[in-house]
Amino acid sequence: MNMPALKNSQIHQGFYNFINEEVLPLCSINETTFWQDFEKLVADLAPRNRSLLQTRQELQNKIDQWHQEHKGQAINQDIYQRFLKDIGYLVKQGPDFEISTQNVDEEIAQIAGPQLVVPITNERFALNAANARWGSLYDALYGTDVIAKDGTQKPGYDQARGEQVITYAKEFLDQHFPLASGSHKDVKSYVVYYQHLLAFFPDGSQSGLRNPCQLVALCGHKSEPNSIVLKHNGLHVEIVIDRNGTIGSTDAAGIQDIQLESALTTIMDFEDSVAAVDGEDKIHAYRNWLGLIRGDLTATFTKNGEQETREMNPDRVFTTVDGDDYPLHGRSLMLARNVGHLMDTELMLDAEGNMAPEGIIDAVVTGLIGKLDLEKTRGLRNSRTGSIYIVKPKMHGPDEVAFTCELFERVEQMLGLEKNTIKMGIMDEERRTTVNLKACIREAQERLVFINTGFLDRTGDEIHTSMLAGAVLPKNQIKQQPWIRAYEQRNVSIGLDCGLPGKAQIGKGMWAMPDEMNEMMKAKIDHPRSGATTAWVPSPTAATLHALHYHLVDVAATQQQINLQASASAGLSEVLTIPLMTQSCKLTDNDITRELENNIQGILGYVVRWIELGIGCSKVPDIDQVGLMEDRATLRISSQHIANWLEHGICDQEQVDSIMAKMAEVVDAQNSTTPGYKPMSTNLEKSLAYQAARELIVAGKEQPNGYTEPVLHHYRRLAKAAN
Repeated sequence: MNMPALKNSQIHQGFYNFINEEVLPLCSINETTFWQDFEKLVADLAPRNRSLLQTRQELQNKIDQWHQEHKGQAINQDIYQRFLKDIGYLVKQGPDFEISTQNVDEEIAQIAGPQLVVPITNERFALNAANARWGSLYDALYGTDVIAKDGTQKPGYDQARGEQVITYAKEFLDQHFPLASGSHKDVKSYVVYYQHLLAFFPDGSQSGLRNPCQLVALCGHKSEPNSIVLKHNGLHVEIVIDRNGTIGSTDAAGIQDIQLESALTTIMDFEDSVAAVDGEDKIHAYRNWLGLIRGDLTATFTKNGEQETREMNPDRVFTTVDGDDYPLHGRSLMLARNVGHLMDTELMLDAEGNMAPEGIIDAVVTGLIGKLDLEKTRGLRNSRTGSIYIVKPKMHGPDEVAFTCELFERVEQMLGLEKNTIKMGIMDEERRTTVNLKACIREAQERLVFINTGFLDRTGDEIHTSMLAGAVLPKNQIKQQPWIRAYEQRNVSIGLDCGLPGKAQIGKGMWAMPDEMNEMMKAKIDHPRSGATTAWVPSPTAATLHALHYHLVDVAATQQQINLQASASAGLSEVLTIPLMTQSCKLTDNDITRELENNIQGILGYVVRWIELGIGCSKVPDIDQVGLMEDRATLRISSQHIANWLEHGICDQEQVDSIMAKMAEVVDAQNSTTPGYKPMSTNLEKSLAYQAARELIVAGKEQPNGYTEPVLHHYRRLAKAAN
């Protein structure tokens, strides 16, 4: 590969051309100065990045040694915590403080609502997510199991089911936008009379809203509005009226649809949900981010036999009751999730041929492209407050957060941005961050806009950190342990204690079963009830349904009711209680086999698509044929779980290999109609996907922090070369 040379570095040719030809011409930045500054930034910070990774390994070695020395002994929390403090794993949290982040968009600072996370490399998914700011409640209810399907639905539009959907939706209006008298179900027509919404009934009577202030705008004439915009808990709801529409023509009030403000924010993901292993993949990801920020990204595909082209939705403009414009955002506010500190990239090599840390390159490029949004004078805007939002995953403790803050500040200086223009999201998904969360937030207190919890990565790190402590419980039992509850509650308590309300999001993790929306509606209401202002959902439809929860729960009021006296040490002993098997946990041979089959089938089902097809996130059927959204976080926990059981003799390698061969046949059958799929079971020794999955398990103990990226990247590169 011919790589352009700088003073002490070499740049990937395609990357060099992309920046020079597609990005820099849109900026007020000199090309020569940009590359010189870029080279110096990487030269200065790459050694620090590597030093932090070395610290991780040194701490892990000390923890492994401690568990070996205390093998077979019950863990005394006082002794254990003293040890963690002595080695610098557990640090002082310091005095109370509140974050001071400024210029934060209201979707993050003020309004509670759903959040999507999508792979940046899939244009269609990215556009769907960006456009998921608004969603049809009618469609979301009709197409999912929130309203039970009795098996008698007719082909095409089923009138009986449609009537159930409309009843459900109008009950939603009655609950959150009640009339002073009567029900929305019985309304014949809506009229805006001066400052008020009036609902007329068949008998000639009328009623206004119980809370007239909920009417904020309309479209069309007041006497016959085309739509009515209401507002509750900061979220907008649009009643669409069209008496000639397919639904509106049969509705007494002419309601064609009820549109909900849904995914307020979307994380465009460069990390766990993508399979970006080389320069070509990274440039693709950056080019899509450029298209999203510019507002000109498109995706063309075939749906139901017809070709469609998708693009970003425009903003929406309604009219207030006083006749003024009432603009509403047509798209989710976008955050970019960069990669963590672990991996390097071929996009830049130093004089010795060492690849640059990928996270440093991500920060520069996503920041550079984000700058274009701030310089716009017209067209689609992402941030209206002049901020660039970057979520940083997989940081281990406050020193790594401080390093990322320094990285962001250096990028700001390089790009001519004011300090703290780049805002930071901290993902509380690594054990050393969880136990030091207050200290982590302190390091980022001027630019923090997001903290969250994520069970899968957090559990993967829990298992790896405590690999030598003993055998962990089966996965479903791990979820029921006190440390998980303490982890979730402590995250919110510390976030509130550090003054995040009104300035930053407190988030919760993903619902992994995109087809099980009825179950999601039962479970995910716990997230706003916990005081979290956002939670991840797997699809735009799920975002519209989850939005209902933020009408049911006033999160701001809930946060005020939560005990704000909880300190950074609250629940620490529970969080540090390792989910180990005890003598009372009796697993039968069948229990062990079933657990291994479930884990291995999930690993193979995900890895085969990652390695052979370059799909970083997809709906993968589990062993019971339930579709689960899988990404590297789910892979991390499953592979680490089996590695732990191998280490402690719950199973052996022969048993694992036997089940892997069996599950390869199952996964092959599940993917038999997938275009481009390469079966594993016909030649296990030659299947790159199978060998990658096996290495993730067999070498799981040695993988840095239990991460899957090194193995996946290696085998994906081999697969690309073979193809």
